[in-house]
Amino acid sequence: MVTFPNCKINLGLNVLQKREDGFHDIETVFFPIPIYDILEIVSSSTDTTELKITGLHIGEDENNLCQKAYHLVKKDFPQLPEIKMHLHKVIPMGAGLGGGSADAAFTLLLLNKKYNLNIPEHQLYDYSLQLGSDCSFFLLNHACLASGRGEILDPIQLSLSGYKMLIVNPGIHISTKEIFREILPAFPEKKIKEIIRQPLSTWKNELVNDFEKIVFQKNPQVKEIKENMYQHGAIYAAMTGTGSTVFGIFNNNENFDYSIENHFYKWLSL
Repeated sequence: MVTFPNCKINLGLNVLQKREDGFHDIETVFFPIPIYDILEIVSSSTDTTELKITGLHIGEDENNLCQKAYHLVKKDFPQLPEIKMHLHKVIPMGAGLGGGSADAAFTLLLLNKKYNLNIPEHQLYDYSLQLGSDCSFFLLNHACLASGRGEILDPIQLSLSGYKMLIVNPGIHISTKEIFREILPAFPEKKIKEIIRQPLSTWKNELVNDFEKIVFQKNPQVKEIKENMYQHGAIYAAMTGTGSTVFGIFNNNENFDYSIENHFYKWLSL
């Protein structure tokens, strides 16, 4: 059985305060976008579970969140057979797109469907929290206002139809753990849930990602991508998550050729 985990962007990202458990309270809007990995799961004829990864290189298999998701479910459902997983990576890693979390969430959903486990929604949610702060978003896969450490989700009505989006990743891996160590939390003057209701044309001056300042200082190339988008007519452009991917929202009639060696880029119709 095959499924297609998609990724997300963050529309605004404010880091509000550090919590006693070491995590940070944030506010952001998660918005799903149509760039997909490919995940296949079949039953194994052996007594071991295997994971094959093709496409983009993402590191050691044993640390893969798909494997971790399988073992979480296997612990509570011992009847689950050993499996073979094939993950073809298209979504860049360490890029602020949530690709690893999406793969984990879709693993949970696919195991539940393929093996008729009838896992209730609340239990899938509990598994997702053990895999990543934004993993639970991909169980809903709908525009959401996210708070807490990203696990408190409030679905919202937000459409960007009639626009198109340019996604650019320069191939720079950003460590989420390291960049959180450098952030200075603060409560913004205006909440993201208020800004997101405003006309898109107002977002440029008000909808911010707190991590941009840190990433731009360390990686000026990422800042240049954002500036380039505005120079070519973007209505709104920003870095997503902790970086290094930048997205720009354009009118449908805007068009320019973006092609830089070693950059992942894709135009999307919204």
